[in-house]
Amino acid sequence: MVKAIVGANWGDEGKGKITDVEAEKADLVVRFQGGCNAGHTIVNQYGKFALHQLPSGVFYDHVTNVIGNGVALSPEKLVQEIAGLESRGVPKPHVVVSDRAQVVMPYHIQQDTFEEARLAGKSFGSTKSGIAPFYSDKYAKIGFQVAELFDDEASIREKIDHVLSIKNVLFRELYHQPELKADDVYNQLMQYREMLEPYVADTFSLLHEALQGGKTILLEGQLGSLKDPDWGIYPMVTSSSTLAGYGAVGAGLPPYAIQDIITVVKAYSSAVGAGEFVSEVFGDEADELRHRGGDGGEFGATTGRPRRMGWLDLVATRYGCRAQGATQVAFTVLDVLGYLDEIPVCVAYDLNGKRIESFPPTPLLKHCKPIYEKLPGWKCDIRGIKKYEDLPENCRKYIEFAEKAVGVPFKMISNGPSRDDIIYR
Repeated sequence: MVKAIVGANWGDEGKGKITDVEAEKADLVVRFQGGCNAGHTIVNQYGKFALHQLPSGVFYDHVTNVIGNGVALSPEKLVQEIAGLESRGVPKPHVVVSDRAQVVMPYHIQQDTFEEARLAGKSFGSTKSGIAPFYSDKYAKIGFQVAELFDDEASIREKIDHVLSIKNVLFRELYHQPELKADDVYNQLMQYREMLEPYVADTFSLLHEALQGGKTILLEGQLGSLKDPDWGIYPMVTSSSTLAGYGAVGAGLPPYAIQDIITVVKAYSSAVGAGEFVSEVFGDEADELRHRGGDGGEFGATTGRPRRMGWLDLVATRYGCRAQGATQVAFTVLDVLGYLDEIPVCVAYDLNGKRIESFPPTPLLKHCKPIYEKLPGWKCDIRGIKKYEDLPENCRKYIEFAEKAVGVPFKMISNGPSRDDIIYR
């Protein structure tokens, strides 16, 4: 049984918590795309954690945590993250790294930083983690696969020379920076080899054997549908596919094996980084939602940047759930909205005077304005409630209004930050 846990919107939906909850019943948890440019926040008996590269199954002794071939792997950050968990009393997690994953190099991070500076006011709001240059190199066939780190020295050095013949033109001519040196790159790769050696595995065979053995595999996605390079708010997107469909590629599993796609939807909207965001709010309205939101406020788990805030956008959410192929929705941070007398919900867009209910590509999206419907609030704290029928009537109406608009069953309701704050329908 393979389940994917993915985001419906801009990211920040609460996927880490849902993966953490579902991992209790899983045998393997797989990160299949992205790198340490996003964080999944988890609150459990050990404390509050922001995971960046590690799969959200690391708090369970019985789970094998897989860094899939589709991931942008930062070896030093991986080792630091594992050490950081252990320093806080978490038992050493069982982590394996695909021998076909590729490594984020220091020059990717430099290039990311130089490019954002060059673009200045037209930058993409990158986390400067090297993700776009990494994926550019992967598809230009000048990336380094983990398996290549264990090749003979002559082969590695030959490839380094080829890579630097391209990189140094950029560094010298476009960014006016010192050229990269072959020995430095080789030494860095050898450090990565030493760091990764305890974790490297043939995860393709591991996952296929687990599948044949009837094990439960969770695929954990990063960000959400609207940050996908094909189906998102291009070009203000990430550089890897954020969709459950890519889970088959980024983990190495047959697409038909993914039977359940849990798509995480936030009860309001938030986003980090630039890009179109139709239901965005500003000023005091945004500040109050931001400071009440999440657990300790809506600030990026990786960057600490204040998130952009907005009301629930049912146009974007329905589209995001369809892009993911959602079989069920996990609806999160519902408890945050308890302070409101009435809650605006974006039900359609006004595109140059015409009402639309489908999510358009970016050139049209930037001309869209939200059309809101206001629903009555429930004006109380819903944390600690365990049964759906015990939620206030207006709270249930809010959930059911969204569920009807999205067209996918809302089976999990998260009403607080901790692992126990979850209601199953």
